[in-house]
Amino acid sequence: MNQTVTRADFDQVMVPNYAPADYIPVRGEGARVWDQAGREYIDFAGGIAVNALGHAHPALVKALTEQAGKIWHVSNSLTNEPALRLAKKLVAATFAERVFFCNSGAEANEAAFKLARKYAIDVAGCEKYEIISTTNSFHGRTFFTVTVGGQPKYSDGFGPRPQGVKHIPYNDVAALKAAISDKTAAVVVEPVQGEGGVLPADKAYLEAVRALCDQHGALLVFDEVQTGVGRSGSLYAYMEYGVTPDILTSAKSLGGGFPIGAMLTTEKIAKHFGVGTHGSTYGGNPLACAVAEAVIDVVNTPEVLAGIRAKHARFVSQLNAIAAKTGVFSEVRGMGLLIGAVLADVYKGRAKDFMTAAAKAGVMVLQAGPDVVRFAPSLVIADADIDEGMARFAQAVDSLLAK
Repeated sequence: MNQTVTRADFDQVMVPNYAPADYIPVRGEGARVWDQAGREYIDFAGGIAVNALGHAHPALVKALTEQAGKIWHVSNSLTNEPALRLAKKLVAATFAERVFFCNSGAEANEAAFKLARKYAIDVAGCEKYEIISTTNSFHGRTFFTVTVGGQPKYSDGFGPRPQGVKHIPYNDVAALKAAISDKTAAVVVEPVQGEGGVLPADKAYLEAVRALCDQHGALLVFDEVQTGVGRSGSLYAYMEYGVTPDILTSAKSLGGGFPIGAMLTTEKIAKHFGVGTHGSTYGGNPLACAVAEAVIDVVNTPEVLAGIRAKHARFVSQLNAIAAKTGVFSEVRGMGLLIGAVLADVYKGRAKDFMTAAAKAGVMVLQAGPDVVRFAPSLVIADADIDEGMARFAQAVDSLLAK
């Protein structure tokens, strides 16, 4: 029998590492969500860029329920059909020749960083192990990935960090030139810094990073956990820039809400992960891979990818209109349906207030640090839902400014 639970139960039984909102969503359809009280919200948050096709998309429900009636899990001493089909589709659609499956973006990045070091040490020796990352980057919550991530607030307080990690400013070619050397195993970059404020890389910067990696025999790792699977308007954001990495990580939108992560790379690099060097109990499980295959089938079409670009313009136009009317935003930036509205100086530090006011107005948004309101909705959100949600967000802004 199901127990009745409320938000108050969270404070009684859950570890207090989250501070969830005061409502509990119980049902979703498309871009709409309903809470326990039956109140409706328009979802511009997407589970933090996860729900690529919104809630309860028919193709994903069908894929999951069909696979649930077949087989749920096998160990990686076996393989399975959904994993092989998904891997073949990712290889066919990208630069990659080999795929490793796991359960999350953090695990995908953990695998990427381990593989980059293993490759460098195997090829060039034990002194080639340094990883260069950027300040304000975010790569996950394992101890290795928070160390590589350039935000000390996530890695402080846990004792000595893994060594051999450098941080330099984002979009700064001169800083990379000064930091990179023949000891560098890899340079790790988000094409758009998500948690760091929805800040896109400059094309010239990524081109320079690629050239410097080639010059020093270092691997280029693109963290596309947040930008991948259509979020940018291309299947992966590296395609927008015309700069190809050696390793790419993917998660979030890949499963459309079902946990899955993937690391994509070339055959030459992948062979350094021989049998037993790395693994994941649930990675590549049939349920997750069946759902992710359905996501790829829907997203990787000209119609959907073109629609993302059009929806980006619709969001940006309406956010700029709010900015012009109220002065709350100094800039609207991002790529595809990963959009950041940067708070003007007088409102800096108040992104959470905007998020809370939006929820009260019936629209779910995110923050990307204290100074940026972030939007990461379904990639197939209807224009009518964008317009209604933005109208609600505008009301939320007005209500906040009236206080």
